[in-house]
Amino acid sequence: MPENRLYLVLYPNYSLIASQLEPERFAKHYAQGSTSISGGNFLFVDVDPGFRHEYFNIEAALADVKPHSDGRPKSTKFICNYRTLEHMDFDALRNMYYCNAYGDYVELKPGEFDPAIRGDEMRIFLDINPTKMVALTKYNFIEYGQFITNPGSFVGAPVMLYTQMNFYIDDFLTQFAENPFLTISIPGVHPARLRDAIMEVRKKRDKVNKGLSLNCPFDKVSYRSLRRGFMFASKTKSRFYPLVPLEDVERDFYKFWKSM
Repeated sequence: MPENRLYLVLYPNYSLIASQLEPERFAKHYAQGSTSISGGNFLFVDVDPGFRHEYFNIEAALADVKPHSDGRPKSTKFICNYRTLEHMDFDALRNMYYCNAYGDYVELKPGEFDPAIRGDEMRIFLDINPTKMVALTKYNFIEYGQFITNPGSFVGAPVMLYTQMNFYIDDFLTQFAENPFLTISIPGVHPARLRDAIMEVRKKRDKVNKGLSLNCPFDKVSYRSLRRGFMFASKTKSRFYPLVPLEDVERDFYKFWKSM
């Protein structure tokens, strides 16, 4: 009998799913199965199968997770598609899978976040779940999570997943001054708009954040364009998934590496 598993899909939709597929097969199925994503990157995390929360009717779903009559394992049984991350226990989140449209992936493991690593004057964060936004901010990785999960924040939510773009403000400004037709690694954000936003945040000392886009283009962003990793944050807890170095991606996840 195949093992019953729980997966939390984080992007492009927000679903808690029961399945009898192992992570590698689940990635392929979700990307290319009979009902699949439309293309681009997607993200999910393996959840401890013992996880339970009264918000989710997990037991009833698992009762329907049985092999097909021909012995094939049950691929997906959707448990919930709404407010899923908000009701998850961070301690139940196991490994994360960053996947492309072919179902190839890089596996990320939870790790310690080092706040001592020097940051830039400003940073660009992608809000992935449950809101989707691109933001320019003076906050560092930890401060940003505290800001967007604050009950008084009008741009966040009680629990958030976000990541940081691999972007250096001064380098961009120098390159843009030399080439106004510069192409940047943030889909949907015009370089002139980004330059104006940087100038605005620099000029106004009390301005800490500036929205760059109301849509998070995570499905179009290359793994190479990210910095540090992924952060789950709430008002009281956090869980960090550091990026796998590119040389390790090439060695251990070559199919994914070829598509970056």
